[in-house]
Amino acid sequence: MNRLAEQVQADAGAVAPVSAKVAGRAVLLIPHRSDAADEGALPGDYRKILAIVREADGPVQVRAVGGRLGLDASVRGKLEPLRAKTTKLADRGRLHKRGDGRFTARP
Repeated sequence: MNRLAEQVQADAGAVAPVSAKVAGRAVLLIPHRSDAADEGALPGDYRKILAIVREADGPVQVRAVGGRLGLDASVRGKLEPLRAKTTKLADRGRLHKRGDGRFTARP
């Protein structure tokens, strides 16, 4: 219960992510690293992914990140949304995607 209360408190203190409409659907905007240096502007899932990659000793696979998040890593379809999120973070300059598909934190 304490962990849940801490998570709720941390989420309440974060800046709400900005959403927009694309093709009639609401989507969350993930700011580029230079646009918003504060990670509080990111949705909670993205902050968790960043924390996991930063805590790793070296490059991590999406499968390892999914395992830390409690996803069933044996089912490929469960990892695809996570792969899209990590790739989006890399495209926005918050992570580095290596040629072998693994991710590292930016300095």
